[in-house]
Amino acid sequence: MSNIVAIVGRPNVGKSTFFNRLIGERQSIVDNISGVTRDRQYGTSYWNSKNFTVVDTGGFVPDSTDVFEAAIREQVKIAIEEATVIIFLVDVTTGITDLDEEVASLLRRSKKPVFLVVNKVDNGQRLFEANEFWSLGFENTFFLSALTGSGSGEILDAVADHLSADELPQENRLPRFAIVGQPNVGKSSLTNALLGEDRNIVTEIAGTTRDSIDALYSKFDKEFILVDTAGIRKKAKVHENLEFYSVLRAIKAIEECDVCILMIDAQTGVESQDQAIFRLAQRRNKGIVLLVNKWDLVEKQTNTARDVEKIIKERISPFTDVPVVFVSVHEKTRIFRAIEVALEVFENRNRKVKTSELNELLLDVIERTPPPSHRGKFVKIKYITQLPLAYPAFAFFCNHPTHIKENYKFFLENQLRKNYNFTGVPITIFFRQK
Repeated sequence: MSNIVAIVGRPNVGKSTFFNRLIGERQSIVDNISGVTRDRQYGTSYWNSKNFTVVDTGGFVPDSTDVFEAAIREQVKIAIEEATVIIFLVDVTTGITDLDEEVASLLRRSKKPVFLVVNKVDNGQRLFEANEFWSLGFENTFFLSALTGSGSGEILDAVADHLSADELPQENRLPRFAIVGQPNVGKSSLTNALLGEDRNIVTEIAGTTRDSIDALYSKFDKEFILVDTAGIRKKAKVHENLEFYSVLRAIKAIEECDVCILMIDAQTGVESQDQAIFRLAQRRNKGIVLLVNKWDLVEKQTNTARDVEKIIKERISPFTDVPVVFVSVHEKTRIFRAIEVALEVFENRNRKVKTSELNELLLDVIERTPPPSHRGKFVKIKYITQLPLAYPAFAFFCNHPTHIKENYKFFLENQLRKNYNFTGVPITIFFRQK
């Protein structure tokens, strides 16, 4: 199941401030001028053992002729369609406006869980004034100060109740591969090339959205579900609401897949949008394969592929243990190799290591290179086990779990990668109290 939380509301109610608080970093630009957030921001968050993706939409202004505000009108409708949970943010300092009423009217007709969050409630007087928002008719109404964080815990507790927990491994389940990437990198062409014209190998599985068809691939003794997120043209040629829709579709595809096949244009290389998609897949612990498409259009010398791969890995560092496959969908070059690599990454993501084997191998390494002491306290790791999740996650039990630094965590991850094949898969490490 996908976990997407969309923040909607009219401009300048504090959506970006609340978004930054949820993801724990200053990613969205915050300004007192309305309409600052026009590009969609998305990040990941974690609460009560639930991982989820947060989408910060632009401000909602109905019946506006402004090109951005007109597109924003559609975003609430798209969020209703695609998000798991919707947070409707309003501002106590302005009271209920006509715009709030219009958004509320749209959201009341939705079957999705909606949480009305009254922002800027940071003193007793405003707390009293905030009670008028109950008249909008939402059972789940909360008071918050996004700036200070007051009240955010209660909201997150309620939101988490509607989200699915981290997936557990399922036996005999078909791998799900999501083809994602920027417009015009060849996603549709790859899907068509893989499926071919022999339609008896394709089964349409009923989806929850208007344009998503999951295709069952069954050829050459290989079987998997292909999730196509293609079909969106260049941003300049479409209205912004379609661009927002494509972003939500890509996020949903990443949330629900096992392996994310990220397509990159060989002529432009890794751009910031590619990095954003890559980080999202990494944070959601998905397998990742990088496909460099249109390789036939690149002028090549002896070591061109090696040099391009080096540049790509510099852009995606520090997580560089990712397979890079150079393909030409137009020429049908190495496209089946890409699928073989994706299946290998799927196997790596499901790899289980015996506890006895882990302890025998790593405790010896840890003894030779122990964690640095912290303020005179020596950290002793006593026991290691792999957690029963659908992705590689390991618990290291020790006496002072909070004193272990990030660089030692990377050291342990490198030891795991050195001894076991986890190529293409992020590794999660937890330190627990023994």
